[in-house]
Amino acid sequence: MADTATSTLHVELVAADRTVWSGEAAMIVARTLDGDIGVLRGHAPTLSLLSASVVEIQVADSNHLVVAAVDGGFLSVANDRVSILAERVEMAEDIELSQARIDLEEARRLLDSNNEAEQRVRHAEARIRAAEKVS
Repeated sequence: MADTATSTLHVELVAADRTVWSGEAAMIVARTLDGDIGVLRGHAPTLSLLSASVVEIQVADSNHLVVAAVDGGFLSVANDRVSILAERVEMAEDIELSQARIDLEEARRLLDSNNEAEQRVRHAEARIRAAEKVS
């Protein structure tokens, strides 16, 4: 069996106010401003801006998938260490899907009257996608 410390990625999923998840992972999938990125062990050093989207972390040595909605932020990859930093991070299992749908409709109604509404729409859509992945 491979040494876990050298066959996995060490991942930190961090919100502005706390570390949301930390551990060993086999793979990470996230959406950057340039498109989706998948990160495996040995990935080239990368620093990317994240869009409001879903982050998926395949936990090492298990079938468990950590799914979270982020409101943008940064993804840093170096030496098999991945840092995902965002102002807000919500774990999919903590998102109330019906409330996220209400929030999305409210944000869509505000699109014409508010410059922040577009960001609210993208964040609400990411929350719904994250919650649907675990329901």
